[in-house]
Amino acid sequence: MKLTDIAQISLNNLSQRGLRSWLTILGIVIGVAAVVAILSIGEGMQQSMTSQLGGLGADIITVSPGFSRAAGMGGPGGGGSVVAQSAQSGNLTDKDIQIIKSVHGVQAVNGIISGKVNVSYLGETLSVSVQGVDPLAWREITTSELESGRYLTSSDKYAVVVGYRLANEAFKQPLILNTHISINGKSFKIVGVLKKSGSFGGDDNSIFMPTDAARMVIEDIDPDHYSSIQVKASSEEIVERVISDIEEKLMMSRHVTEKTKDFTVTSPTSMMERISEAMSTLNLFLTGIAAVSLLVGAIGIANTMFMSVMERTRQIGILKALGATNFEIMKLFLFESVMIGFIGGLLGVFCGFIASGIISEVGVRIIGGETMAVITPQLILLAIGFSIIIGMISGLIPARMAANLQPVEALRYE
Repeated sequence: MKLTDIAQISLNNLSQRGLRSWLTILGIVIGVAAVVAILSIGEGMQQSMTSQLGGLGADIITVSPGFSRAAGMGGPGGGGSVVAQSAQSGNLTDKDIQIIKSVHGVQAVNGIISGKVNVSYLGETLSVSVQGVDPLAWREITTSELESGRYLTSSDKYAVVVGYRLANEAFKQPLILNTHISINGKSFKIVGVLKKSGSFGGDDNSIFMPTDAARMVIEDIDPDHYSSIQVKASSEEIVERVISDIEEKLMMSRHVTEKTKDFTVTSPTSMMERISEAMSTLNLFLTGIAAVSLLVGAIGIANTMFMSVMERTRQIGILKALGATNFEIMKLFLFESVMIGFIGGLLGVFCGFIASGIISEVGVRIIGGETMAVITPQLILLAIGFSIIIGMISGLIPARMAANLQPVEALRYE
């Protein structure tokens, strides 16, 4: 038989058993869609976080209270924070800032105070993140650009710079430059609005004000304590050395060892490595769960093909009597199982694309930022190719069983 004949017979058989075929295909569709959605969202989040961390500047270092080997995004000013602190926790003080300033290669140091405050504007009140910063150091360190107005200056006291999303989307009415907002009962003038950064809940949703003003509006902040310290190295090439020197000097000053260390020093590069490792592990775990449905789909294909062999035993006998070889019979059934896998993979990619888009849109609406789902050509080819392989493997044993049927016995089968 020619390949075209095999294809025509296989497609006819699939169409004649339409409901069974589509139910079998559905099992593959669900599995492929789940895997595609998970991997595309994971890839999108990883790319977005990498882009955001890259935008911080490779020369920016963040010192956070508490020691943890797992540091990540979300620290004050987007500089990173400790995700899961250990039992060793400490406070950052003015003394630490002075020690960091003494490290060779440090260009600027910004002590940051962070917390949640109630912001009122035109009768509407929201809970908002606020960052208290050293105006001059913040201006030198920040990579956020202004959309309108100006940055904070050393003479400012009751002045604030607000993030793009907070200014334009958070309140029913946009925050207008040079108007006043109430922060925990105190009036502050909006002197600047930042450009959209696209980060997940970062500068876009924050208010920046001088450190002294932040101490007045943020509750439970000791006069000499900071939430984190941002450091700008004089060049990207010396960042690792500066990190090492900062750790060494702070450990000596705080009388701690590597085992009892109560602070964490991170850079965008180290955070990107940790995020990449964490995302890869998470993707692998979630993909493994989604792959279970693919296994169920593979069993469904095998079951369908076994039933098809039983139902078409007489047809197999006729084909063999007409001269069809065992290999041609095997190709006939393999083609059917591969087609089930191929169609399931194709529809699965399409459904996965839609699912990841919906999940991404919901995520963006909830936490902000940019689109999280990224479907690459490699992912599409991998998903379809894997579906074809599943179809081939699932149909292999039924196809061999069909090929090994004896023509005489097959013709006598009713």
